[in-house]
Amino acid sequence: MGQGQRRFAGCPVCNLHLRSVAARHDEIAGAGVREVVVFHSSAEALRPHTAELPFEVVADPDKRLYREFGVESAPRALLDPRVWGRVVYGVLRDLGPVLRGWRPSPSFAPEGGRLGLPADFLIAADGRVVAVKYGDHAYDQWPVDEILALARAEREDPARI
Repeated sequence: MGQGQRRFAGCPVCNLHLRSVAARHDEIAGAGVREVVVFHSSAEALRPHTAELPFEVVADPDKRLYREFGVESAPRALLDPRVWGRVVYGVLRDLGPVLRGWRPSPSFAPEGGRLGLPADFLIAADGRVVAVKYGDHAYDQWPVDEILALARAEREDPARI
C-alpha cells in the first residue's frame, strides 16, 4: 500500500517531507506500506536528489500519472501563507549542503514548473485506492503518523476507509 506524488527534483519543500518519511521508513514498511514517490521530473534530474532515499522514486516528466490520478498544479502551491515558513526552512536547511557541494541545487527552471501540488494515495494490494489526500499547498501532505493510522485502519477493516 502507498504512493505519493510530489513536485520536482530537488524541491526543498518536498525534501523536508521526504526526509521525515525516510527517517521512519522501517516503521512504514513494517506497517505493510510500500512507499513509492512520483515526481514530475526526468530520471536524470531525479538521480542526484533521490539516491539516498530508501524507497522507490518514479520519474513522470510528462505528468501521465499526475493526470491519471487528478493531481494538479496551481499558484496556491506557493502562494498559500501556510507553506511560506516551510519554504524558507527547506531552502535554509538545504543551503549549507548545496554551497558545500554535498547536495545538488534544485533547478531554477524545474521540469513541469514550480506550482505542482502534492498528493498522497493509499493503494491496497488489489489496486483499490483506499484513501486520498490532495494537497492545498506545496507542504500539505500526510505526515507519517497519518500514513500509519490509515494503513492500520485498512488492515483492521478494509471496508471502513
